[in-house]
Amino acid sequence: MKREDIRARSAAGVQFDTHLMPNPGNTREWIVLFKKDAGTSYFLIDEQDEVECFADLNGLIEELRQLGIKGAEIHL
Repeated sequence: MKREDIRARSAAGVQFDTHLMPNPGNTREWIVLFKKDAGTSYFLIDEQDEVECFADLNGLIEELRQLGIKGAEIHL
């Protein structure tokens, strides 16, 4: 799911179970998984439809706040 979709859904009151986890391909990076009620899940993707990877967890948390995400679960 792209950033603009997350912003729009958050503004409309949609709540996601947000999970931050190490990237399986590079455990020094973080990826974001959004889960919905019906078992549907989405990764945060960029404009090229690639899964976004973040080297800095603090920066990722700040970005999620800007997208309207109120809470996240961190998996180590």
